Amino acid sequence: MDCSHAHSPTLSRLPARRRVTLSAVTSTAPQIGVLAIQGDVREHARVLGSLGAQVRTIRRPSELVGIQGLVIPGGESTTMDKLVRAFDLAGPLRALIAGGLPAYGSCAGMIMLADRIADARPDQQTLGGLDMTVRRNAFGRQVDSFEEDITFAGLDGPLHAVFIRAPWVEETGAGLEVLARVKDAEPRSHRAEHGMSEGPAAGRIVAVRQGALLATSFHPEVTGDTRVHEMFVEIVRERS
Repeated sequence: MDCSHAHSPTLSRLPARRRVTLSAVTSTAPQIGVLAIQGDVREHARVLGSLGAQVRTIRRPSELVGIQGLVIPGGESTTMDKLVRAFDLAGPLRALIAGGLPAYGSCAGMIMLADRIADARPDQQTLGGLDMTVRRNAFGRQVDSFEEDITFAGLDGPLHAVFIRAPWVEETGAGLEVLARVKDAEPRSHRAEHGMSEGPAAGRIVAVRQGALLATSFHPEVTGDTRVHEMFVEIVRERS
């Protein structure tokens, strides 16, 4: 079950570094939908709302009308795939994304936006849009969830990233921009025990952008640092 918070270790909640409401920048708040069939819906909606966006939860095709951006939260990617098809959302979502709708996916949302999955189940589908191959649960089981400060292109200072049964990006297409890589996901005690200088996950890609699409394998919505969401809101504003 990738990206699910169930039975996850206690994760730190960091104070927000800065919150810039859109009202200070523009008189028109963007309409951003949050796919609300599974995952961290409330957490993403809360952050987006704090930034001045008008947030709409999306559970049926009619609710997609008028949105200017879409957030696909973490959860379990195979279940999410089944639900978007069951709710008749898969086709409309693919069409909107292919047509240029800005979208941001975190954890399972990253998997949903990927064109290819290295270890997909036989019937698993994605919405696509990002020219990359991802691997589900790449960092291990729920108990292997971890936190790390990473360097994120376009952001000043380190970003505290929370990884919960997270995917990573294995292959990228020519048009994909790499925004962040993990330093080392192996616990220090494990590296010392096995004489390792760095773990096999070191250097793996965990954040990308391609045009109006943004994706992270970690969960910025739970840390109190709003900068990734600010970046996405700015993408939405630029495309609106």
